[in-house]
Amino acid sequence: MYIADLHIHSRYSRATSRELTPETLELSARRKGIRLLGTGDFTHPAWQAELEEKLVPAEDGLCRLKKEYMREPGEGDACKGTRFVVSGEISSIYKQDGRVRKVHSLILLPGLEEAKLLSKRLEAIGNICSDGRPILGLSCRDLLEIMLETCPDGIFVPAHIWTPHFSMFGACSGFDTVEECFGDLAPHIHAVETGLSSDPPMNWRLSALDRFQLISNSDAHSPAKLGREANLLDTELSYAGLKRAVEMGNGLAGTIEFFPEEGKYHFDGHRKYHICMSPLEAESHGGICPVCKKKMTMGVSHRIDQLADRPEGFLPERRKPFESLVPLPEVIAASTGRSVASKRVQEEYLDMLRVLGTEFEILREVPVEDIRRHFGRLAAEGIRRLRNGEVARLPGFDGEYGTIRLFRPDELENPDGQMTMAGIFGAGGGESQASHDRKEARREACDAGNLEAQKGDGCSAGSPEAMEGSACAAGALEELVLLTSGEPSAFLSELPEEALLRETVRGPGETGMKQLSLFDFM
Repeated sequence: MYIADLHIHSRYSRATSRELTPETLELSARRKGIRLLGTGDFTHPAWQAELEEKLVPAEDGLCRLKKEYMREPGEGDACKGTRFVVSGEISSIYKQDGRVRKVHSLILLPGLEEAKLLSKRLEAIGNICSDGRPILGLSCRDLLEIMLETCPDGIFVPAHIWTPHFSMFGACSGFDTVEECFGDLAPHIHAVETGLSSDPPMNWRLSALDRFQLISNSDAHSPAKLGREANLLDTELSYAGLKRAVEMGNGLAGTIEFFPEEGKYHFDGHRKYHICMSPLEAESHGGICPVCKKKMTMGVSHRIDQLADRPEGFLPERRKPFESLVPLPEVIAASTGRSVASKRVQEEYLDMLRVLGTEFEILREVPVEDIRRHFGRLAAEGIRRLRNGEVARLPGFDGEYGTIRLFRPDELENPDGQMTMAGIFGAGGGESQASHDRKEARREACDAGNLEAQKGDGCSAGSPEAMEGSACAAGALEELVLLTSGEPSAFLSELPEEALLRETVRGPGETGMKQLSLFDFM
């Protein structure tokens, strides 16, 4: 069995990291334990040329990095090595049935020659040189037809099907059925990508999706994001084996998932005013922001409610298993109270890989006692909780990532006793260690001119993803979530005067949930 992440991007796509080179992708995938990785962006001429220069054929329809380009050959699962499959994402923006449609599609191909042929066809329709994910005025149905004519062995998968703005079922510009989107060619669609803000149980609620394989991929815009969602394949390592797994389910053993609440569009909301609502709460407000009186962005959970014909918790007989995980650096950061971008977290991450194995082996397989013996109680406890789903979840909304918590702040600051709110925020007692380390990490990034690290993400400086990710750098004190069943005044009385309370509206039964952001008073 091996892990495959089929949907990623190169540095030629907008809002992506400059580190997205074949060398860095191969090293990052090897460290994580990803055996098969999509190349991303096969339509871009410069990326095509770079892939031709640095990759060589491996197993049928797959490629590997040339040995002279391999970095740190002794790290990760070097004896097996990472394989690449040609992949790319196309953005279709067009009018159909009186509405503007914006849909992203993932295409997998058996080689670079096929990529050149398909790119030539698409170049006659629109500009494929300015963005690794080209925008074409081409319907999804016609794009599929061109792929089938040019490369019958290609694999066509509607990408992140629930994302509000750019997907097949998106609330803002999508369709209600696969048939409406692809017309007479709908029978050629065999799989759908569920996206970060939904997981398999959410998709099981639609009987219309029963005939499709549910796959998951990272859609990574930086090397650190590789594998945040992925597929577990139990088949031979070849393009033919991959095609059978994706289109027929033969060899698709399951998926590795984000917690859907962590996705940027899980709940309805309006990010500008920090308004986040469950579907039921949003319905009670008529989908209107209570602050600005404008329409909120409908989240994935609400959109699924609209199209579902089954209740929550429905379990189909022929379902595939799945695991919900978070990246190992986030677990380390959560267990130490530091930022993911901090030097100490990155050093401990590499130490864990050297001692215990690949990232996915540590997250999924290494005995907790081994982790505890080498790296301490909190790191081991964090991974134990992650494996058991013992996490606190604060849903994302309107482009803002949600938060997954493995520890309460008091468990880190004072594991043997209680701590006041003033103590957590360092009021009257100086700066907390987590705050100090976070600022030090930012100073180091500034000194080095590393704008990406300053953002706490691997994205290009100033990009939308970087700005969205900056608010969720994984220091345990970046955001403090207070779960209170009654009046929070007792907690608030101990906060520093400059602290600003930001209330996030939740659904019924969750109205006592408040969100405090350290960024509000730093």
